[in-house]
Amino acid sequence: MPSQDLMDAAARALAAPVTARSVAGIVDHTLLKPEATPDQVSALVADARRLGAYAVCLSPSLLPLAEANGIAVAAVCGFPSGAHHAEVKAAEAARCVADGVDEIDMVVNLAFATTGQYGAVRAEIAAVREAATPPVVLKVIIESAVLSDEQIVEVCRAAEAAGADYVKTSTGFHPAGGATTHAVELMARTVGGRLGVKASGGIRTADAALEMIAAGATRLGLSGTDAVVAELPAD
Repeated sequence: MPSQDLMDAAARALAAPVTARSVAGIVDHTLLKPEATPDQVSALVADARRLGAYAVCLSPSLLPLAEANGIAVAAVCGFPSGAHHAEVKAAEAARCVADGVDEIDMVVNLAFATTGQYGAVRAEIAAVREAATPPVVLKVIIESAVLSDEQIVEVCRAAEAAGADYVKTSTGFHPAGGATTHAVELMARTVGGRLGVKASGGIRTADAALEMIAAGATRLGLSGTDAVVAELPAD
């Protein structure tokens, strides 16, 4: 069981008692393995419903998803490398929207980010935003473990300027690593509550999840949701 101090810090961030249900309620229950099958997707949706997860997050080829029934559906775009032309990302997002998604999680071009081409980052996010207009939610994956603090700040600013709804730490596929509390704190401070912050990548325990929430994460991307919420008190 997580420490009481950590539970209290997360409760303040959630503005609610920390329970299995309250944490699950901000989770994107995720299945992004390339070999994922339709049967595994059906099991994912059933698990998300049982756990009370906010959304499921899938690869575009697994859409449309007829059985979501009240659970939000997110799909990734430009995943996992981000090294796609902006128009390709936009076309992929448009196809996902046509297939009924509620949310798009797009990966930025990391070469643009690491070489200071923040205008190009903003332009590609704007292209995807144009293809996936509100009420579709747009999350921008910045692969924070690859970036310096300055680059994290500038890419978050580009995401906000381009009309994104969330900034997101990681794909979970990059060898540099996944979410860290430092990155989440920096991202949350940069967007100042105007955008949400999704922590994703390597979050496998309740302690890790609560640390991300206390640092400012307003959404979590988890593939092992069951194991995380099992460590938390019941409602």
